[in-house]
Amino acid sequence: MSQKLIECVPNFSEGVNLDIIKQITSEIESVEGVRLLNVDPGKATNRTVVTFVGEPEKVIEAAFLAIKKAGELIDMSKQKGEHPRMGATDVCPLIPISNISMEETAEYARQLAKRVGEELQIPVYLYEQAQPDKSRSNLSVIRAGEYEGFFKKIKLPEWAPDFGPAENDIKRGATVIGARDFLVAYNVNLNTTSTRRANAIAFDVREAGRTMREGDPVTGKVVTDENGKPRSIPGSLKAVKAIGWYIEEYGIAQISMNLTNIEITPVHKAFDEVCAKANERGIRVTGSELVGLIPLKAMLDAGKYFLRKQQRSVGVSEKELIRIAIKSMGLDELGPFIPEERIIEYLLKDKVESKLVSMSLVDFADETASESPAPGGGSISAYVGSLGASLAGMVANLSSHKKGWDKRWEEFSDWAGKAQLYKDELIRLVDLDTTAFNRIMESFGLPKSTDEEKMARDKAIQDATKYAIEIPFKVMQAALNSMEVIKAMAETGNPNSVTDAGVAALCARTAVLGAFMNVKINASGYKDKDFVVDVVYRGNEIERKAIALETEIIALVNAKIGV
Repeated sequence: MSQKLIECVPNFSEGVNLDIIKQITSEIESVEGVRLLNVDPGKATNRTVVTFVGEPEKVIEAAFLAIKKAGELIDMSKQKGEHPRMGATDVCPLIPISNISMEETAEYARQLAKRVGEELQIPVYLYEQAQPDKSRSNLSVIRAGEYEGFFKKIKLPEWAPDFGPAENDIKRGATVIGARDFLVAYNVNLNTTSTRRANAIAFDVREAGRTMREGDPVTGKVVTDENGKPRSIPGSLKAVKAIGWYIEEYGIAQISMNLTNIEITPVHKAFDEVCAKANERGIRVTGSELVGLIPLKAMLDAGKYFLRKQQRSVGVSEKELIRIAIKSMGLDELGPFIPEERIIEYLLKDKVESKLVSMSLVDFADETASESPAPGGGSISAYVGSLGASLAGMVANLSSHKKGWDKRWEEFSDWAGKAQLYKDELIRLVDLDTTAFNRIMESFGLPKSTDEEKMARDKAIQDATKYAIEIPFKVMQAALNSMEVIKAMAETGNPNSVTDAGVAALCARTAVLGAFMNVKINASGYKDKDFVVDVVYRGNEIERKAIALETEIIALVNAKIGV
C-alpha cells in the first residue's frame, strides 16, 4: 500500500534570531522519517514559516517537539512584528498530501492539539477542517485581538480553548492547530510605503471585501443589515484572504495574501488582479514574493498563462515555463527564487530516480560505455525517443513563431505541448528502465536456502521481470504516439525545418524497435505465457505501425527537399 503523507506548516513568532529558529527546526529533524523541506524567516514580520512532510504519526511527533521548543525559546511578552500573531507557535496546520483524506488529517490535528493542550498546558484552538464549530473555524476570527487581547478574550465563554487551560500563557501565548487544503502564502510588492493604500487594494481583491459605508468609503457611517451586522462589499477574488502592510526590511508596502484554493484563484490570476487594482489607484506592482512552498502545477500554469498573453507557444520545457513565471511575476525581486528549494514536488523528488537524465551528455555516454550492464539498450531507446519528440517540439515552436504565420500560433503551440508531454514521459522512462534491470539483478541475489526463501525469491524474480517488460513497452507506446506530432510537423510545419522532422521520425522508429527487443528478451524469462503472448502481439502491432509511419514521413521529407 502506498505511503500516507501529510505536510505540516507551523508558523513560529520569531524571524530574526536564526539560532532560535535552528533549535526549533533541529527538533523537527530529530524525528526519523520526517523531511524538512523549507525554512522561511521574515525579519519585518518577525515570523518563520517552516514546512516538513512525512507519515502522519511522525509528523505529529515532530510538530509536538517543535511547539514545545518554541514555547521554551520565544517570549511573547516581548515579541513584536508586522504579522498578526497570538502565540510562540502561532498556527500549525496539517495538509493532506497523498493517500490520506482530509477527514483523517483533521483527526490527526485534533490528536496533536489534545496532546499540546494537556502535556504542554498551552491553550489550543482548532481551526478549519479540524474545528466542528464553524462559528470559530476561521483563523483570522480566532486570532482577532492577537496575543495582547487574548488575556481577556480567553475568559469569554464562547472563546474557551478547545484544549489546554483557559488562561493565556504570558510567555507562550496560545496556539491554533488544524487541517486545511494546500494554501499558498503570497505577497505582492508595491511602489509605495503607504499601508493605508496597500490595504485599500487588499480590500479590493480579497473575497471578504470591505465594510459598506454611507458616503465616504473610509469614514462614512457603517451600513448594517436587518440584524444589525455590518454589510460588506465583496472583493474581486474568490478564495483569497489579504491585508496590506509595510515591510521595513524592504522599504515597501505589500499586499499579503493567502490563496486558500489555487484551483479557484491561481497565483497568476491573483498577481494580475492586484496589478489592475493597484493601477486604478495610481500604484505600480514591482514584483512579488512567495512565502514557503508552491505546487509545481501552479508555476507551470502561470508560465503558460503569461506565454498565452503574448500569443507565444506554451509547448516549452518545464524549466522554461518556471523561468517565465518567475520573471512575469517578479518572484526574484526581493531575493533569488530557486525552484529546487521552493517547489514541493522538486523537494520530494528522489534523486536516484533521475540519476541518468541528470548527467551531462558526455557523462551519460561514458556511463553507457562502461562495463556496467546498465544503462543498456532499453534506457538508450527511451532517450533516443525523447530526442525525436524534442525535435518535433522544436519544429512546432519554430512554426508557431514564424513570421507571417502569426494566426497559426495556437495550432502549433498545441502540437508543441503534445511533443513536450511525450518527451517528458520518455525521459522519465530512461531511468526507470535501468531501475527495472537492477530490480531483476537484486531479486536473483535473494537467499534460497529454504523452501520459503526459494518461493519468495521466485516471486520477486517474476514480479521484477514483469516490470522489466512493462517499462520498455511504455517506451514503445510513447515513441509511437510522438510520431503523430512528427508527421504533422513534416506535413504542415516550417518547411525550413522539415529535415528535423525527418530525423525525429528516425529516432522514434529506433526507440520503438529497440524497446521491443528489450520487451521480448525479458518476456522470455516470464512464466505467465498468456501475458507474454498478449504483450508480444501488441508489440508487433506497434512495431508495424512505427515502421509504416517512418516510411511515410521520410517520403514527405524527401519530397519537400526535392533533390
